[in-house]
Amino acid sequence: LGGGGHAEAILSASAPDGRLLGIDRDPAALRAASERLAPFGPRFQALRGRFGDLRALLDEAGVDAVDGILADVGVSSAQLDQPGRGFSFQRPGPIDMRMDPESGEPALALIERLDEEQLAAILREYGEERRARAVARAMKRAAEAGELTDTAALAQVVERALGGRRGAVISPATRTFQALRIAVNDELRQLDRLLQAAPACLRPGGRLVLISFHSLEDRIVKHR
Repeated sequence: LGGGGHAEAILSASAPDGRLLGIDRDPAALRAASERLAPFGPRFQALRGRFGDLRALLDEAGVDAVDGILADVGVSSAQLDQPGRGFSFQRPGPIDMRMDPESGEPALALIERLDEEQLAAILREYGEERRARAVARAMKRAAEAGELTDTAALAQVVERALGGRRGAVISPATRTFQALRIAVNDELRQLDRLLQAAPACLRPGGRLVLISFHSLEDRIVKHR
């Protein structure tokens, strides 16, 4: 559901009888989008959960099948823009990165729990970081020394490990932040579960539309 922009367009285009179910695991997103979509009345229904649980969420709503499914996957701009959510290093915030801040393990706890090899595997697989071992080693040392105080500190640790250049357009820490965020939110497995569930949730002639941002999501969608 995110900010509700696509939902608003679909509800407007499907007037007067079109019904839309909006799924999001982020309670803040659900509140904001529900307020935005309130003028559509009972034609809109918000469902809190992960889109990988599509079948269960539709059953909960009493819906057997739908005419269309639109999934805009990954992190939202609203989440990135709030330092308190910990998704970005543009402004200091807690090293959290959970899409649902009321459940799951924050990114800092993940870094502290995993050993260097496990952390490197995540950076390599989800961030496509070529120097994953060096970054993982630096992160573990910083965590043990109590230096990972916020997202800005984490970014500095990664940049030092990679020898980041001042003034670079894209920070070397970007890949690490992507990898940690994907791991914390189990994003790729949720996407795969959605793609497995979707065909049986669509009526004949229905359409499934995916908006993906990075190559890892794109490969999964194209393969499926």
